[in-house]
Amino acid sequence: MWERFVVEMRKFALVAAFLFFFFGAFATYRRLILSEYDLDYFRYGYALIEALVLGKVILLGEIFHLGDRFQGKPLIIPTLYRTFSFSILVLVFAVVEHFVKGFIHRENIAAILADLAAKDGATIAARILVMFIAFIPMFAIWEIANLFGENQLFELFFERGGIPATSLPNITKPASLR
Repeated sequence: MWERFVVEMRKFALVAAFLFFFFGAFATYRRLILSEYDLDYFRYGYALIEALVLGKVILLGEIFHLGDRFQGKPLIIPTLYRTFSFSILVLVFAVVEHFVKGFIHRENIAAILADLAAKDGATIAARILVMFIAFIPMFAIWEIANLFGENQLFELFFERGGIPATSLPNITKPASLR
């Protein structure tokens, strides 16, 4: 049980770190573009919190086998399917977040929906598009890690160097120059 906890926490830490660096890069980009408006460093804290929450959402989606439908197909298919599935999950959580924020500010449902349709809907759509793009390399690596087996890719990157060719999974085909 302890080993499973450590594996799940490693996954969470890697997903949250990836998302934090991604969101942090966008916060820096936004700050540099809008520097004349004196934006503070609050965006970096928000990026960290958003990365932690989305990291947990992604792991919850994995627990419920969201995106596992096309296992065994060429890697592009499960990668894009998982990317799309988790983007939809993030969209649902973004809308729920918007409603929670509205309720905290004591807005009624009509005001929340109007705000969502008027300005925040476009922001959420842009956020989902950015997340979709960010998810593609993340889930491509995720699918490759699934081919290697539990914890093997993590060990390759963080615990030991190269591995003998005999240890690699037999998943490659000879290259052709068609």
